[in-house]
Amino acid sequence: MKILAISGGTKNGTNDSMAREALMGAAEMGAEVELVNLFDLNLKPCTGCIACVGSLMSGGPGDCIMKDDLAWLEGKIQSADGILWVMPIFEKGAPAIFKILQDRLFGPSHDIGTNTVGKMIAEKMGKPGPAPTKFAKKVTSLIGIGGSDWMTRFSSDLNIAVMVPMWKVIDDQVFSWSKSLIMEDDKVARCHEIGANLAKAAADMDNAKYLGDEGVCPNCHSRNFYLHNGGVAECVVCGIKGTLSTDGNFKFEFDPEQMEHAHNLVPGKLLHMQDIGENEGKLAALKQTPEFKARKEKYAAFLPHSKP
Repeated sequence: MKILAISGGTKNGTNDSMAREALMGAAEMGAEVELVNLFDLNLKPCTGCIACVGSLMSGGPGDCIMKDDLAWLEGKIQSADGILWVMPIFEKGAPAIFKILQDRLFGPSHDIGTNTVGKMIAEKMGKPGPAPTKFAKKVTSLIGIGGSDWMTRFSSDLNIAVMVPMWKVIDDQVFSWSKSLIMEDDKVARCHEIGANLAKAAADMDNAKYLGDEGVCPNCHSRNFYLHNGGVAECVVCGIKGTLSTDGNFKFEFDPEQMEHAHNLVPGKLLHMQDIGENEGKLAALKQTPEFKARKEKYAAFLPHSKP
């Protein structure tokens, strides 16, 4: 088994150090280990061109057309059984370097739902379609290192990303007030344990279990909810809608039928694809109308972009 750690912090700083500590734990379990720091890579932001989706919907592989180091990193990820993320926490959530990667690596071109539809289209057209590696099982663990107690969005940021390919989360650990983490033996030991847990899970993926914070959502363990008027609570990560109650601890309850809409399960992903297909069809029809074209031309003609 192979464990790849991806760090988004300062080179050889605390994030790299704790990634290496976790990899030591994984190596003790017999894993082959590797470390990548995102700042060694040239990663361009997604432009929203949707060429990847167009490729999938035409029987193609759904690869990104931008030329940078994403393909290299994706190759590393595809060859690994377990992925460890170690990220600094900026303004309560994931840093910009991770968000760039998220839009490119955990967008629709890598979603199990999109690729399932793309595979069916490819089979009908007699084309290769998406690579089998996009459907490969993987385990993953998440470590966030915060310099203060502003860290309440980090877990949902990373969980939203890794649910796209439906990787199994093993540990989800957020450290607050951790500028000096490297000298805090209990936290260092926890990172070591996370690495060992990930390696053990990678060796037996069919029986891998979540070992992280219990959270509030019983489906995805999130603690983050969007509260609608009318008393409806929506899990920020998996999208299930229900109600929140408390007896000292918060409890999230929902109709079992909501599981069909869960964003981290195949039925929910396929339903999402159906909704997107209907809306894209409406947009495609509108784009052919004179009114749509006139409005686009009006906005483009009003003001040019300022450039350096």
